[in-house]
Amino acid sequence: MANSERSPYTIASEIISDFKKEQNERIAKLLAKKPDATPFEISKLTWQKRYFGAVPYLSAMASLNSMKDSYGWDSAIMIVNYFLSNVSTWKGETAKRIKKELNDMVKNAK
Repeated sequence: MANSERSPYTIASEIISDFKKEQNERIAKLLAKKPDATPFEISKLTWQKRYFGAVPYLSAMASLNSMKDSYGWDSAIMIVNYFLSNVSTWKGETAKRIKKELNDMVKNAK
């Protein structure tokens, strides 16, 4: 599937999958060093580097099949723009690629 054919749902699923993979790697490292880690110590790893303001928009994006859809009263364009405005601290190659793809989707949807 070409990038222009991907939906917000597909991209949101990829982001969630990446977060889960990174989270599981961090938890495995913690448990290897400290097998008796508390739930609090483990839970701190699940939100590492993720801005809480982006989470609702990521969830909303996961319900959008195209840029013509809406979530409640908000259009897909608004949801994606809100998500992008809340992930400025998300860095790395994956983040750069996903942000570019989402920005391109918004531009092409207008």
